[in-house]
Amino acid sequence: MSMNRGQAWNLLTQYNKEPFHLRHAITVEHIMGWYARELGYNDQAEFWSIVGLLHDLDFEMWPEEHCEKSQELMRAAGVEESIVRATASHGWGLWVDIKPEHEMEKVLYACDELTGLIGAAALMRPSKSTADMELKSLKKKFRDKKFAAGCSRDVITNGAELLGWDLDKLLDMTLQAMQVEEESIEAAVAALA
Repeated sequence: MSMNRGQAWNLLTQYNKEPFHLRHAITVEHIMGWYARELGYNDQAEFWSIVGLLHDLDFEMWPEEHCEKSQELMRAAGVEESIVRATASHGWGLWVDIKPEHEMEKVLYACDELTGLIGAAALMRPSKSTADMELKSLKKKFRDKKFAAGCSRDVITNGAELLGWDLDKLLDMTLQAMQVEEESIEAAVAALA
C-alpha cells in the first residue's frame, strides 16, 4: 500500500512512546523532506519524509534487533517494500547487510546520526537553537569525540562518501536543513504534549 503521513505516524506510535524517540523521528522526517526538495525530488518529498519518520520504528522496543524487527513489523502492517528496504538500509554495516543504493537511502544513512549531533550542539548554545550555529562550530563539535559520543562519526563520514560528497558539504547541508526546519520540528514536537 502507498502510505500517507497519518498512517506512518499511527504505525510509529504503536511502538514508540518516549518523547526522545518521537522527537528524533520527527526531526529526521523533516530533514529528509528538506533534502528531497533540495536535491530535486520534489514529487517524492512525502515518501522521503515517511522513510525518515519510520526509520527507527523498532529501536525503542527492540534495540538489539534494530533494522531487522522493523522489516517484520512493517510487512505485517502492509507497508510498501520500498519503505521497508529504505528504512532498514540505514543500519547497513551495523545491523543489516542492506546497502543504501538510492540517493534517498544514502541521505538517510548519512544524516540520521548527524541530526543527533547537530541537535546536541544546539542545546549547548545560549540560544538552544541551530539558527545562529555556524559550520565551523559544528565541525569543532564533530571533531570532539567526547561530545555526543553516541553519534557515530564513522557512519556520518561513510555516508558522505556514499553520496560522493565531502564531509563539509554533508555537515553544511544538514545544518541548513536543521535551521530551515527547526520551527516546524518544534511545532510538531510541541503538538505531542
